[in-house]
Amino acid sequence: MGGTITAMRLQARNKNRVVVYLDGQGTLGLAKAVASRLAVGQALTDEAIERLRIADAEEDAYQRGLRLLSLRPRSEREIRLYYARHRIPGEVQEAALARLGEVGLIDDRGFARQWVENRQTFRPRSSLALKSELRQKGVPAEAIEGALAAVDDEAAAYQVASRAARRLKGLSYEDFRRRLAGSLARRGFGYEIIRPLIERFWRETAGSVEESEGVQCNRSG
Repeated sequence: MGGTITAMRLQARNKNRVVVYLDGQGTLGLAKAVASRLAVGQALTDEAIERLRIADAEEDAYQRGLRLLSLRPRSEREIRLYYARHRIPGEVQEAALARLGEVGLIDDRGFARQWVENRQTFRPRSSLALKSELRQKGVPAEAIEGALAAVDDEAAAYQVASRAARRLKGLSYEDFRRRLAGSLARRGFGYEIIRPLIERFWRETAGSVEESEGVQCNRSG
């Protein structure tokens, strides 16, 4: 299939790809970034064309990775699984992953830190639950331990309990205890942390209810 490049034109439907014409007949579709290395009049051997095809596959995998990472940070394992689902060959994956790493987009340590910070800000979890989540994402143990070093389980549990308790005002003690305990347990907190929070927030919630009822009675009297 080797030949001389007689023309290069952008694809009508995808301006990021180029159609390369060889000897006015054969065509070769390439990513614009790959085609930018070529020029009209340049002769291509079969081996050169094969290298271009490989470079095009690597560029496609790299761009897919960029699009995936634009949605949210990912661990290296998540990106590998994504590539595998799209049947991208192993050697192409490695080349794309290397490029993503070079620009700082694959960093399991940074990913783990960011994951923990996001969870603790918006959806607090225990350190045990966070460790399980990060393991499932294939993050190495050392990166996980580093990210969890600053996690305060008691503070995180308090944050969860304070939000939940506001929604549970007016319930009986048993219902209050059961629902608050369930909310905390689902986030991985142990009984030794759950029990004192139940008692604390029950006292605070029951006290606020009693005070409110007392004010209403005085006003009606």
